[in-house]
Order: sequence, then structure tokens, then C-alpha cells
Amino acid sequence: MKRVHLICNAHLDPVWLWRWQEGCTEALSTFRTAEAFTEEFPDFVFNHNEAILYEWVKENEPELFARIQQKVKEGKWHIMGGWYLQPDCNMPNGESIIRNISEGHRFFEKEFGVRPTTAINFDSFGHSVGLVQILNQAGYDTYVVCRPAKAQFPFKEQDYLWKGLAGSEVLVHRSDENYNSVYGHVGKELEQFLEDTKDEPVSLYLWGVGDHGGGPSRVDLTDVTKLIKERAEELEIIHSNPEAYFKERKAAKTSYPVVEKSLNPVAEGCYTSQVRVKQKHRLLENEILVGEKMATQAELLYGTKYPKEEIHEAVRALLFSEFHDALPGSGTQQVEEDMLRLLDHGLELMSRVNCRSAIALTAGEAPLKEGSSCAFLYNPHPYPITGQFAFEVGLPKQNWDPCFYHPRASVNGEEVPTQSEMECSHFCIDWRKRVVVEATLKPCAMNRVDVWFDAIEKRPTFERISRKENFVFDNGKMRIEIRSEERRVGKGVDLGGRRIIKKKKKKKEKRNCVDNYNN
Repeated sequence: MKRVHLICNAHLDPVWLWRWQEGCTEALSTFRTAEAFTEEFPDFVFNHNEAILYEWVKENEPELFARIQQKVKEGKWHIMGGWYLQPDCNMPNGESIIRNISEGHRFFEKEFGVRPTTAINFDSFGHSVGLVQILNQAGYDTYVVCRPAKAQFPFKEQDYLWKGLAGSEVLVHRSDENYNSVYGHVGKELEQFLEDTKDEPVSLYLWGVGDHGGGPSRVDLTDVTKLIKERAEELEIIHSNPEAYFKERKAAKTSYPVVEKSLNPVAEGCYTSQVRVKQKHRLLENEILVGEKMATQAELLYGTKYPKEEIHEAVRALLFSEFHDALPGSGTQQVEEDMLRLLDHGLELMSRVNCRSAIALTAGEAPLKEGSSCAFLYNPHPYPITGQFAFEVGLPKQNWDPCFYHPRASVNGEEVPTQSEMECSHFCIDWRKRVVVEATLKPCAMNRVDVWFDAIEKRPTFERISRKENFVFDNGKMRIEIRSEERRVGKGVDLGGRRIIKKKKKKKEKRNCVDNYNN
């Protein structure tokens, strides 16, 4: 007999067309309703993921949270997915995805004693193939998605084997019916689903009002209960969970279509919209990665207490900004502003953490030599890094004289190529220098940069390029030739071996003048 697994959920965006405060109150409302229905309908099972929503419930309605804990023990409420939230799955780096999973796992294991084996990302705009390996290492062997849809990924079957890096693989169920149902329409929608999947021995049906929460309704649960009884002789329709579906699915079939690429593209505009959030998100990612390493070294080498709480708070700010309607820029302007404020909070926390760590890691350094300044460059990688590095230093003494000081530098005692650039201050005071050095930095260490200065009579000026026929820049690694404006005007330009001659079209120019006048 065909078995149909009904997975009732309430896809709930903490932010989208609303701000997080509204997302919080909607989570409370949805959880209250679902918990009440587990009492009213004996066989009903509610599924929900996203640790942040449970945290809001625990903080604001601890009595409701305690009842949900009991329902989980009874099997009436299923912890689904197990992540902190459903993030964008392409833009965050791998470490951020791991943090998301780890944060969710810690919460659900502590509060409910469970650890799901089926990952859930219904609404994310595509999925990077690198995710497969992370899922395996986090204990997941199955995955439920809704994108890419049939139009972008035309598999006839909803289940396929997704292969990733280093031999990793997960069994994926793509819900072509999406993750939502329309209020009061579940009975009709389920009937259509049963017809469409009549040839499948086992199938999964996602239902529940979503996006703004809602989940089950009394009218829909009543219709579903009626349908289960009416079709009992030909179908076994049960309230279930994703893990139960995949267990039965694997037992019923041994081969699946194989995918060996990213599940993209979907909604490509998400990679460019609301770029300010994307920029600050990447900055905070990097600050946390560097800060954790600096703080760890500071504790191990100098006994400085590791700032666990501050870093954790910054990480949670980062994770919230990665929600699939926040980082992609598909939320409102108010959501964008909230995310920018949240990311700024994380950046401020990490700036304090990193400053304390840097001070600890530079303890005991030799004093400055007369007439020099000093800076430190931290390499967080376990291997040397060669490149150009920019920083600002002050002059050893305030310069009130008309002379100009040009910097030279050494890194870890070895003199390196040095260049001066425009400093952040635009005051006509020669007190600070923006210095660029080309050097190789030692791994996992502070690298000392000593800077000293050569005095010249006045600030250097540059001759205008237009006074020359051409200008050549050549540093031994790259050569650039810039032709003057005088040479280019009215003359041919050589492009890839072809000579293009610009010719004046007097008649066309005359017509354009008339048109402009009439306008």
C-alpha cells in the first residue's frame, strides 16, 4: 500500500517584508497554535526548525517552551533541520555555514536532547556544491529543498543523489509543491498531490501556511483528518517527519538520478542587491576569523582571557545577517537598516577583542629606534603570505616645516619595497603617513614593521601626462603605456591589429542640432 508522509510545518521568515520584532511575535503565535493542535488532534505531528525562533519562545514564553519540550519527548513535535536559521547557501563562507549548524546543534541538544539527520533549506536561493561535504561532516545524510524548481532543474523525480567534494553525498528531496499551503485549501491541494504521485510507493507532502508563519489551521487539519479516513483502504496517509520519510524511501529504492554540481542558478539578482549588507557581512566574517586566532594565541602565550562571550555575540550577529531574505537583499529597506546596525554591533565587538589581543601579542617588543615609527601586521594563516600591505603610522615628531618625509620600511628586520600613499586625513599637515610595503609575513604571528623617513625639500608633484606624447609605467612586473589626449584626438586607434578611423558625419550632426532645437 502506498504511504504518504504529511510534514506539517510553518515556514517562518524572521525578517522579509517585516522586521525581526514582528518575526518574533509571529513565532510566538505560530508555536502557541501548533502546540494546542497537538492536543486537539491525537495523531497530529508538528515539525519546525531554526533555533533562533525557539530561543525567542524560551525568552518570552518559558511556559510554552516547556510544553514544547514535553511534546518533543512524546513524538508530537519534531525538531526539524537543526540549524540556527535557514541561511543563504552561496555567499557565506564555509566557516559561516559550519557556525550556523554548530549553533543550532548546541541549542537543540541542550534543550531537547535531539540532533536531526535531515537538513532543511526550503527557501534558499540555490545551494553550493561545497555544502554536501559540510553536511556529511555535520552528521547529515539527507536534505530537503524547494529550489531550484522544475523550470531550472527539470528532473522528473523529486529525489536525487547530490554528490559533492571528496566523495561526499546526500539524498535530496526537492518539494515541487513548495513548502507552503494556502489557508483552507490543504484538502484540495493534497488530493491533487495524491493524483500526481500515484505511481510512487512512498511520497512526502509539505503543508502549512508559511512565510509569515501560521502553520496548521483547524479547518485544514479537519479536512486532512477526513481525507485520511476516506482514503484509508487504498492509501496510508500519516502525520510524519523528514527522517521517517527518507528511511522508508531508502528502503523502497536503491538508485536515484545523480547531480554533481551546485544547485544553481536561482534568483541571480540576490548577489548584487543591497550591497552594503554584503560588504559588512564579509568584513565581519574576516574580523571574526582573525579575532579568534589572535585571542587564542594571546591566551596560550600570555594568559589573556579568551573573550568567549563577546565573540559568540558577534558570531550570532553574523549568522542572523545570513538569513536568506537578509544577506541576499530580498527584504525591505527597514530590514536592510536593521542588518547594517546588527553587523556594526558585531564589528564593534570584534574591534575591541582584536585590539586587546594585538596589545597582548606585541608585549615585550623592542623599543623604537630614534627617528622611526612602528606598526604590526598579523598573519592569521598557518603559512607565509606574500603581498602588498597598507597601514598608517605617525611621524616620530610633528612636522611643521615645509619639508616632506618619504617612508622606508623593514619587515621583521629585513628592508622591503615601500610606497607612500594618500593618508586618510586631508589636512595639509605632514604628521601621518599611509605606507604600503611588499613583504612576506610569517605564519600565525605578529610581523613587526619598522618605518623611518627621508626628508625632501617639499611634497613631490607629478607632471601632467598631457604634456607628453605618452606615459610609461614599468615596475619590472607590469608595463602600462598611456597615450596622451593630443595623440588620440582625430587619429586612428589600434585595437587588436585593426585600425579604426573616426570620420565626421556632418549631415548627421546637422540633423541632431535641429532635433535638439525642436526639443
